[in-house]
Amino acid sequence: MSSQVTAIMRDFDAGLAPYAAHSAQSRGRTHAEPGPGSRSEYQRDRDRIIHSTAFRRLEYKTQVFINHEGDLFRTRLTHSIEVAQIGRTLARSLRLNEDLVEATALAHDLGHTPFGHVGQDVLNECMKDFGGFEHNLQSLRVVDHLEEHYGAFDGLNLTFETREGILKHCSLNNARQLGELGQRFIERSQPSLEAQLTNLADEIAYNNHDIDDGLRSGLLTMAQMEEVELFVRLHREVEARYPGLPGRRALYETIRLMITAMTADLVETSARLIAEAAPSTIDDVRAALPLIRFSDAMRAETVALKRFLYANLYRHFQVNRTRVKASRIVRELFEAFLTDPVLLPGDYQVQDDPHRQARKIADYIAGMTDRYAIREHRRIFSLEHF
Repeated sequence: MSSQVTAIMRDFDAGLAPYAAHSAQSRGRTHAEPGPGSRSEYQRDRDRIIHSTAFRRLEYKTQVFINHEGDLFRTRLTHSIEVAQIGRTLARSLRLNEDLVEATALAHDLGHTPFGHVGQDVLNECMKDFGGFEHNLQSLRVVDHLEEHYGAFDGLNLTFETREGILKHCSLNNARQLGELGQRFIERSQPSLEAQLTNLADEIAYNNHDIDDGLRSGLLTMAQMEEVELFVRLHREVEARYPGLPGRRALYETIRLMITAMTADLVETSARLIAEAAPSTIDDVRAALPLIRFSDAMRAETVALKRFLYANLYRHFQVNRTRVKASRIVRELFEAFLTDPVLLPGDYQVQDDPHRQARKIADYIAGMTDRYAIREHRRIFSLEHF
């Protein structure tokens, strides 16, 4: 790396805490490349993610509500953008690397299946004899292998730190196959603070926007929200501050205060834990206990909120009806392709290797948007498409 490029990198890292992920000290990429010039290494990662095919597909992948159920509900794309926004704010407050947080946030759902978590669960069942399926690993597979944009390598060739942040969970068996990237799961060490922070920014985003979408859809009611102590407390604060404010605006104000309360608690608690641990470098962070956390009180409130959403929204009978349909689509597509691989595009057909064939099918289905999966199912099973 030239002295001029190194100086630019140092400028990008100016103001960061010594234990943050510094672009100039990145563990690098699998395939060596010239420096990114006027961008930091993590800005280059972010740009590659935004220009990827998998990122564009997130616009038509389910968060809670399937794409055709309404124009204003969150999708995997808008969710990822909200995670990035919350993450950058948190990173700035803690003097961590905003660019790395943004790249990780935008990439964390790239491997998600159509139809949200039900698609992942069904695909995992279908793949039980072939190594299973997990969307974090699939996101890594997308950025490491499946994207086809560059002449010199498969995938996006992202930095170690961005790839580390994408991989939130991993079994020991899979970790052993990932080399350096899987080592922390074997050693039970921690990822960067940026990776820890992005994980909780994800939680803050979905806990709050799912309330909005649930109420907008009519599957949740304001009467039901009385069960959620955090929501009730802040909603009353809004009512006291703005008497007579219309319901939708009062809801937005309440959710805004909830996000503010969660982020403020996270910053205060994490700053205290970091000060107590006193890490000097990112390696000290990796050797410590998790340092990005909610307080015990806020953690209890967020757990209660998640339980409420699970019971009243994610398992609402209308959502369950959609889940059953989505399960059938994913399962029947997988079984049809495994039985008759000739139904697949040529690039996804594998001769004489059932395990590789199954993984190719999982790649194909996981890459589908909701509406493409529905159309593909109709093309194969509907008599109207003879």
